Amino acid sequence: MADDTQSNTTDASGLPRFIGHEIYRHSSYGAWHPLRVPRVSTVMDLSRALGWLPPVQFITSPRAKPAALTGFHAADYLAALQRAEAEQAVSEAVKIRHCLGTPSNPVFTEMFRRPATAAGASLMAGELLRDGGVIYSPAGGTHHGMPDRANGFCYLNDAVLAIQSLRRNGAQRIAYIDIDAHHPDGVEYAFAHDPDTLLVSVHEQNRWPRTGAVTDIGAGQVYNLPVAAGLHDDEMALILDHLILPLVDRFRPDAIVLQCGADAVAEDPQSRLTLSNNAHWAVVAALKPRAPRYLVLGGGGYNPWSVGRLWTGVWGMLNGYEIPDLLPDEARSVLAALTWEGPVRRHTPAAHWITHLRDIPRTGHIRADLRQAVHDLSRRQAAWV
Repeated sequence: MADDTQSNTTDASGLPRFIGHEIYRHSSYGAWHPLRVPRVSTVMDLSRALGWLPPVQFITSPRAKPAALTGFHAADYLAALQRAEAEQAVSEAVKIRHCLGTPSNPVFTEMFRRPATAAGASLMAGELLRDGGVIYSPAGGTHHGMPDRANGFCYLNDAVLAIQSLRRNGAQRIAYIDIDAHHPDGVEYAFAHDPDTLLVSVHEQNRWPRTGAVTDIGAGQVYNLPVAAGLHDDEMALILDHLILPLVDRFRPDAIVLQCGADAVAEDPQSRLTLSNNAHWAVVAALKPRAPRYLVLGGGGYNPWSVGRLWTGVWGMLNGYEIPDLLPDEARSVLAALTWEGPVRRHTPAAHWITHLRDIPRTGHIRADLRQAVHDLSRRQAAWV
């Protein structure tokens, strides 16, 4: 599966495992790309500063070899992606054919190695979960990647590869839950007609890629809930309690994959949803006991402070840690050292982004149209045979 990267796979006595890598510390899509910000390295550093990430729970991600990626990706695309990294350029024909070298999917130094490392983590996760357990891979969740082209910042689709790996390693029925602000078009492409894969996505309506209509049902196990701008914690709690959990419980999965994209929170520049990180943590905690195998992936998230804090809290939830009222000095130093420069200005963090892990809950009135949409989808799941 992997090449020269060594991994610590020592038995952790049933503890959750965190798969990460130092490649994310200095790798960037470019100075003005939304993925110029540090994310996985922040989660690693912040988790260690809190005493939450001892060496026994950390695994250095392997890098997937091209042959391991052909379960979903076309060989000619993988060759083009590797060639683009080596040459740091693409022809116009490759740009058109494979969507490489575009503003969304630019040529950059690690454009194969970085996504192949995330894919290696997802492939390894399926193997490590053969006998059950909990794995966290915040670098994962690249849910837009297509078999023969890059798509939406995603060069490979590690979420698809994770589901395939879980199935090769004994999981028969897999529930994929996605709470990223954007619809997982690549994952739906792969599994919409697989009755043994439950797909549930909560995403902002009319947001790129503008797929994932509520009427898209595939083989009957696809549940898309496009939500209006302004989605808040109370509305997400309704969705969790009355749609996501009933769907999962009825499906009775052997494994759950949760894509926990952080771009649905209020401070993120890539959506108009207004969740706090509490909403994500509630989903993480509620799904954990519902299958013997649990894989949590990252995804979107483009404000370095909000994504770092949210994903660190995910790791805390998976381990059953109490979220501290105030961050200790070492953890504050990690957050204070972050920078976020954009095309127009340098962003200044809000004070609580440095001092607190937990957001203030963002509550509000539950809109009638959302209640109705959840009710309608719930009625459809009740009609399963």
